[in-house]
Amino acid sequence: MSASDPGPDHAGWDTHVHVFDAAAPVRPGHYRPAHHPLADAERAAAAAGCTRLVLVQPSVYGSDNGVMLQALEASAGRHRGVAVVDPAVDDATLDRLHAAGVRGIRFNLVSPAGHAGDPGPALAALAPRLRARGWHVQWYAPAERLPDLLRWQAGSGLVFVLDHLAGLHAGLAADDPAWSAAEALAAGGAWIKLSGWYRLRAAPPYDALRPAIRRAAALFGERTLWGSDWPHTAFAPGSAPDPSLLLSPLRTALGDDALDAVRRRHPRPLYLDEPSPP
Repeated sequence: MSASDPGPDHAGWDTHVHVFDAAAPVRPGHYRPAHHPLADAERAAAAAGCTRLVLVQPSVYGSDNGVMLQALEASAGRHRGVAVVDPAVDDATLDRLHAAGVRGIRFNLVSPAGHAGDPGPALAALAPRLRARGWHVQWYAPAERLPDLLRWQAGSGLVFVLDHLAGLHAGLAADDPAWSAAEALAAGGAWIKLSGWYRLRAAPPYDALRPAIRRAAALFGERTLWGSDWPHTAFAPGSAPDPSLLLSPLRTALGDDALDAVRRRHPRPLYLDEPSPP
């Protein structure tokens, strides 16, 4: 094992990054990304102390996972991925994705280029094949949709991962029903990504999110993850936040020891081991 690869026990993980090829076709009605290849993602992650990445399929590419798949195959097993797939996807495609490092699929209920309508039927159609491969389901959903996720989690027998603090934004009341749904999701085995601060009605240095971060970390325990959301598509080129600014809310809310566990120890069961069903 080389010094540049400290291994799964000690490597820092950034569990939410995207890669883009400016030449790849995109779905209409959203943004057109700049060129952000894997090498740039790895450099950004290294600046935040991370050597392993989870590449998340961007909504602008729909179910064409080609850009992400190419990056994963080039990484020779170092990184993991979360794909977007059509319910009619064939097993050979799923197997290739798995061999490259994909360990889950994503439903995006926020983006205008994401999943329109009710994703329940698609989830039900895919669930048996996801379970057979030990894959999880990642959700980018607003807080008001958490009760729906709770119902789908109970019916699917799959591990759920909630993007961007599960949408539990800075303006959400402490007694909002979304918090009860989040607690029930956590009790059912769901994971949460402490990420996307600028998507949660908070301004730098994101102090307004500290109570929500502490509460979510207490609910989800060792099923908490950190992700940078690089390359920060919500920002104009050249104006993306510094990695230290994105880590600061976690450090101040949870402390250095907890932050270290979130980035180094917690990701392993989800991305390297075979996760247990909820």
